[in-house]
Amino acid sequence: MALRIPNRQARWLWLNAQALADTPTGPLNLIETIRRLGFVQLDTIQNVTRAHHHILWSRNQNYREAMIDELLGQDRAVFEHFTHDASVLPMEFYPMWQRQFRRLGEKVANYASFRKAVRAINGEQIKARIAREGPLSTHDFDTRVEGKKQMWDRPPHKRVLDQLWYAGELATSHRANFAKYYDLAERVIPSRYRETVHDDAAQIEWLCRNALDRLAFGTLGEIQRFWGAVDAKEVRSWARGAHDLVPVKLQAHDGQWRDALAPPDIEARLAALATPTARLRIINPFDPVVRDRNRLLTLFGFTYRNEMFVPAAQRQWGYYVYPILERDRFVGRIEIKADRSAGWLRVTQFWSEPGVRWTAARQSRLAAELARLARLIGVSEVLWERDGQ
Repeated sequence: MALRIPNRQARWLWLNAQALADTPTGPLNLIETIRRLGFVQLDTIQNVTRAHHHILWSRNQNYREAMIDELLGQDRAVFEHFTHDASVLPMEFYPMWQRQFRRLGEKVANYASFRKAVRAINGEQIKARIAREGPLSTHDFDTRVEGKKQMWDRPPHKRVLDQLWYAGELATSHRANFAKYYDLAERVIPSRYRETVHDDAAQIEWLCRNALDRLAFGTLGEIQRFWGAVDAKEVRSWARGAHDLVPVKLQAHDGQWRDALAPPDIEARLAALATPTARLRIINPFDPVVRDRNRLLTLFGFTYRNEMFVPAAQRQWGYYVYPILERDRFVGRIEIKADRSAGWLRVTQFWSEPGVRWTAARQSRLAAELARLARLIGVSEVLWERDGQ
């Protein structure tokens, strides 16, 4: 008989697995936080602070923006590659990423845009120059897009650099003002990780099991989507052979029960559950707890989409809108932006969720969180353009 997990317990399990159940204070162990999450998505947009900084700060507010760059460029404790998107992962995961290098390197090498790019500059030329000169960014090359430039066009050298990065031949050495510097993988990745080899079956087993561990429970589709490094057939085959998995019945926000799988220690996790922190949290749009929109809706009844690439006239909410989490439910959403040089953080839109009474106490907790976010980015003033609705 499947273990039944009521909706509230399911929410608590998920928030705990993603390190959002505890108050985000105390000593910071940054690599352990990244290890617990599995990966942290990178994003270029600095609306207030870049997504990876915000995600890590949400888990521990002693985090500061320079810290992840130090883990990458100085400590070599993390490496960059592609999960569902560009991300940082703990360096010890590198041996389990070998098939992902192969899969993505081959995929990108078959793009027509790549085959065209190598007519202008090939991978051997790029690697030879990096070998001579050291880490280089895309700005150190001068090939150009020919003809009319489209939105997602990239110069030939950038396409070849990226294919070599996807294939694991190049690695991110460091970043400067978020610009990526490429170096030969053997000069970035410690040899003990490069030389450790596992066959594909072992890597698939690790990817599936570690996805489920970080999900706390999940469907086969959720397991597949977690890393974006296995296909549906591989996940189904793994689940059939993993005899220690626990079948569960998961209660959705609407009361319906759905089939899922859980790791072997699910009952111990349930026994250890505690009420999530009352601290109100402003959650980044790229945060892993909201990334899978179907899971988000199933568990919390919260409908959300990222509208930054939606034409302004078609947006329901706004350009960069942050969900607001209180204990185990999403109670609102807020649009904020910052101007560091001017010294302010500005609230441009705010919405409470239907059925949520926005009390003075909630407003006070939101103001406190905004003040903490302002301190992260080094500004002194929080401004409101609109009152809460």
